[in-house]
Amino acid sequence: MTTSPTHRPDYVPGPTGRPLTLADLPPPDTRRWVARRKAEVVAAVRGGLLTFEEACARYGLTAEEFLSWERALDRYGLDGLRVTKLRVFR
Repeated sequence: MTTSPTHRPDYVPGPTGRPLTLADLPPPDTRRWVARRKAEVVAAVRGGLLTFEEACARYGLTAEEFLSWERALDRYGLDGLRVTKLRVFR
């Protein structure tokens, strides 16, 4: 039995620790990006549920925008993704 190199997991751990599936991700037409939604997209990419390119295309993100979400999440956790906290962390 061989595994396909394009195999994707059925779910990955989400930012809250609960399983995250493709169906749980924010809809592609999301306009209001709260911290939890940003963290879900980052978790999906890191876990292999979506590729970086797919996430950027699906949500209309630039590479810089997505990478800034990753950096903020790594440095400050969910609070770092809150727009109201940007001044505090800069």
